[in-house]
Parts: sequence; structure tokens; C-alpha cells
Amino acid sequence: MSRTKPLGRIYHEATKITPAGVPADQGWPRPPYPPPFKTYPGPQIPLPPPQYRGLTLEQALRARRSWRDFTAQPLPLAALGQLLFAAQGFTGQRRGRPLRAAPSAGALFPYEVYVLAHRVEGLAPGAYHYDPRAHSLTQVRAGDLRALVAHIGLDQEHLATAAAVFALSAVVDRVRAKYGERGWRYIYMEAGHISQNIYLQATSLGLGSVAVGAFYDDALNALLGLDGEHETAMYLHAVGPVG
Repeated sequence: MSRTKPLGRIYHEATKITPAGVPADQGWPRPPYPPPFKTYPGPQIPLPPPQYRGLTLEQALRARRSWRDFTAQPLPLAALGQLLFAAQGFTGQRRGRPLRAAPSAGALFPYEVYVLAHRVEGLAPGAYHYDPRAHSLTQVRAGDLRALVAHIGLDQEHLATAAAVFALSAVVDRVRAKYGERGWRYIYMEAGHISQNIYLQATSLGLGSVAVGAFYDDALNALLGLDGEHETAMYLHAVGPVG
């Protein structure tokens, strides 16, 4: 009896690189490069500038844990800004191009970061988009989203009790335009880079955090106003004070 290969194995084999050359699906035509940044209309909310102090890297690595029991204490706006900087903030320039806190294949930076703010000092509850160029937020949806976010995350309570939830979305053609379908591998890898930065920064700030990969994709895309094709939600990360 023949056994059908799992879809993941088929994808892995179709996009692997061998000494004979790149995979066939790496060839042209490829999608055009989309804009490197996403902009939303509306007033920008400036964030406090990032600070370069805290635990040593080794201390943060040793102390890092996944926390799901958050207190009702709000998250300071400065802490939110520091977490966003760790996720995708600008750290310098090379050859006239901005560099960010997390590595990216080809320095293409496909990720956009949204904040689902539940309890953040000085910030009304709602969904916000992070602009790393100005280190600022723009509100994209107003209102208390706690119950909705928890439901979208398969009723995981910590998505409602956290002070804020970061939603990472990928503009996939920023990478596919150069790397073809293999670009999907790099997109998945980059989500891990960003999430680990959030973990370590949260640890340095004395906060708890936990990454969440289980959610209803279409519902999260709808919440963020994404089409799920050219830009799609990839990861959630809950953060907040812990006892």
C-alpha cells in the first residue's frame, strides 16, 4: 500500500537547496517587492526612547521562562516601547539601510508588529500598529479586545489576562520576491528570532511573557485587517507583570 507523504515533507523537499542548484520554484517569475514599511492613517503615538540597561544577556537567558499567570497591574508605556524596540526597533544603518534588533534573511524584514493593548498606561484599549521608523504607534482598532483575543487563541485565558499581546504578521512577498517559495522558511525562522527578543527583553524588565502559536488564523487576520495572503498573522506573544 502506498503512503502519501506529509505535506510538510513535500514542501521541505521542494524548497531544499542542493549542490546541483536552487530549487525549481526559486526561479522567475517572482512577485514584485512590496513597500518595505506599512503605514496607517491617523495620529501617531510616540513611545519613550529605548534604554540600554538591564540584566546581562547571560542573566536574562538563565531567568527566561514562559509565564501564563499575569497580575492585574498595567504595563508602563516605557516598557511597551522597550519591548517593541527589542522586537523590531532600529539599531543602526549599513549601506544606507536601517538595521533592526532581530536578524532577517537578506535584511528584507517581512514582519509587522501589532499590539493588542489590554492594560497599558496612557494607552486606550485596542489594537495598534508599530512604526519602527518613528518608534511610535497608530491605533487601528479601538475597544476592549480581551475576550475576542482569548477566543481567537483557542480560549487560552492568558491572552486576555496579559497586559498586552504582540501579534506578528508577515508581508510574505518582501521575502518571496528574492527567495521564491523558500522564503517561507526564512519567514518562519524570523518569527522565532523576534519572539526570543521579546522573551529576553521581558525578562530583563521583570515581566512575564509567553509565545502562542495556536490561534484561528482567519479570525486573527480579520481582527488585524489583514488579507491572509499578502500579509498574514504568524505568531502571538503575551506580556505582562507577574506576581
